[in-house]
Amino acid sequence: MSEQKVLVLPGYMNSGEGHWQTRWEGLDAGFERVQMPDWDHPVRDAWCRTLEAAVNAAHGPVAFAAHSLGCLAVAFWAAQYASAGSLAKVSAALLVAVPDPAGQDFPQDASGFALLPLEPLPFTSVVVASTDDPYGGVPFSQACAAAWGSRWREIGARGHINADSGLGDWDEGRRWLLEAAQGE
Repeated sequence: MSEQKVLVLPGYMNSGEGHWQTRWEGLDAGFERVQMPDWDHPVRDAWCRTLEAAVNAAHGPVAFAAHSLGCLAVAFWAAQYASAGSLAKVSAALLVAVPDPAGQDFPQDASGFALLPLEPLPFTSVVVASTDDPYGGVPFSQACAAAWGSRWREIGARGHINADSGLGDWDEGRRWLLEAAQGE
């Protein structure tokens, strides 16, 4: 991924030690976390404007490694916030553990993420789901993948696909991101 920057987009409350996103940043200097204004009280407008600024600041192509609420931010950004120039910079997105904003466990502190855009993303994308994710079930993630024009991958019972999932460096996820960025 050294020829392009990967913008790391954690979800609600950020991604801590042991999370595959944090591990990827430690493995490759081309992975850079987008620092959202408020991890504990996310507001869609602020997150999407921050993402737009991060893509605009990149000097070349970018890919997204998004988890949970970060996935929703990507969908809203692409549909409602991104400039044509910003969209043209994005080669791919890995969208992991997409949460259902209508689900009973969706964070009440997150605002503006309802009525999720369900239109094709203008870049290659992969949606990755776990069979026992408490925040977004398989049918929901499959519906998002179909609407967004994304490939869909299921990795078994791995919870919310976070630090507690025991993925380590999650080489398989990195491979899916690389393949998507190369248009495979």
